[in-house]
Amino acid sequence: FQAEDGIRDCLLSRGLGDVYKRQTLTGRLKISVIILGLVIIFVNRTRRIQMNQLQTDFKVDRSAMSDVEWDLRVQLAAAYRLVEHFGWTELIYGHLTVRVPGAEPHFLINPFGLNYDEITASNLVKIDVDGNIVDETPFSVNHAGFVIHSAIHMKHSDENQVVMHTHTRSGMAVAGVKEGLLPISMFATTFHKRLAYHEYEGPSLFLDERERIVNSLGNHKAMILKNHGLLTVGKTIPAAFLRLYRLERACQVQVDAASAGTVNTLGDNIATKSGDDIDGPEGVSKDTDGLGQLEFAALMRKIDKVDSSYRN
Repeated sequence: FQAEDGIRDCLLSRGLGDVYKRQTLTGRLKISVIILGLVIIFVNRTRRIQMNQLQTDFKVDRSAMSDVEWDLRVQLAAAYRLVEHFGWTELIYGHLTVRVPGAEPHFLINPFGLNYDEITASNLVKIDVDGNIVDETPFSVNHAGFVIHSAIHMKHSDENQVVMHTHTRSGMAVAGVKEGLLPISMFATTFHKRLAYHEYEGPSLFLDERERIVNSLGNHKAMILKNHGLLTVGKTIPAAFLRLYRLERACQVQVDAASAGTVNTLGDNIATKSGDDIDGPEGVSKDTDGLGQLEFAALMRKIDKVDSSYRN
C-alpha cells in the first residue's frame, strides 16, 4: 500500500489501535482509507476464488421436472455448445433462452460466469420474467440477458418460445454499418423484408427498454440490434438456431464480399423471390413446426462425437 512513512511504520510495528490514537484527523482518515483498501482487496480476492470454483458439475433436481422440460434443457445446452463450436462466443456473454411449458412464465438461461462449453442441461438456470431465480442453483444470471430476453418472453407468444442473441465479429460488424444486412447472398435473401432493427440504447440494463425491443421486433423472426449484435426467435430451439446460423452466415458473407470488392446487391424482385423460395409458405424450408429439426438433429450428432457432457 502507498502510505506515508510514519503511517506505514506504525501499521507494521505498532498495530492499528496505537496508530489511530496517535494520528491527527488527517492521519485517521488516511488510516481509514488504507483499511478500506485492504478490505476491498480481501473481498475481491475472495470473489475471484469463488468465481474460479463455480460448481460446473451441478445437477438439477429432476424429480418434479417434466420430460418436456428436460428435453428442452438438453436441446438448449446443445445449442450453447454449437455456438462455441462455430466460434460465435463473446467470452461468457450472449444468451440463448427457451420458455418452459407451464402456467408461469419461466425460462431457461445460461449460468453467468460459465463458458459455453461448460453448460449442461442440469446447470441451466430457470428464472421468471422479473429476473428471479426459480429453482435451487449455485449460479447467478446476467441482468442484461434477462432484460433483452424477458422482453420477448413476456409477450407469451406461441411463435417466440425461444430467443437467441449473440455478439459475433461479423454480426457486430454488420450491426455497425448504416446499410445493415444487404441482399447479396442466398441466406441474406431469407431476411429480405423479414428483418427488424433496434436502435442501440446501451447494454440493455434498464427495464423500460423491453417494450421498445418488442416493438422493434414486431412480427419478424430476426433482428439486428444496431451497434450491438444479432437476435433470432422461434417456436422451437431448432427453428431459432437455424435462423441464427443463416443470419450469421449472411453477415459473414457480406463482410467477406465487401473486403474483396464491390458487392453485387440483388434487386428487390429477385431477392424477394429467393427468400420466398427458401423460407416462404411454399419454400424448401418453410416456417412450420419442423423448421430446423433435420439440421439441428445432425448438429447434435456432431456435438455428441466431440463431447456429449451437455446432456448431463
